[in-house]
Amino acid sequence: MPRIVGVDVPNDKAVLYALTYVHGIGKFVSGKILKELGIDETLKAGKLSEGEVAQISQILDRDYLVEGQLRRKVSQDITRLKDIACYRGIRHRKGLPVRGQQTQSNARTRKGKKKTVAGKKGVKELR
Repeated sequence: MPRIVGVDVPNDKAVLYALTYVHGIGKFVSGKILKELGIDETLKAGKLSEGEVAQISQILDRDYLVEGQLRRKVSQDITRLKDIACYRGIRHRKGLPVRGQQTQSNARTRKGKKKTVAGKKGVKELR
């Protein structure tokens, strides 16, 4: 398995898709890097030479925020939003959706498992 920027990419996948295992690199950026280096996209990652792996790592270090650096930057951005107490920061603090999604019936991913409120009257009991 070639190791690129601290991530083991799978041997049996095409290089175009193997590079997407690095956090912060998608299919578009992966293709852009391979085109710049003149590497065939369909070549399996296990067939890359040491020099090609080094060139890919060099480009990623030079031009892109990936892995730990990217995670740190995103975390700092969220902390900044929380500190200035803007709307998005408050939503992050409360664990609610940040980008305008509705919360009455959905948003279980952000809100967590449903919490039943005790003592709530049902519609049938009010009659």
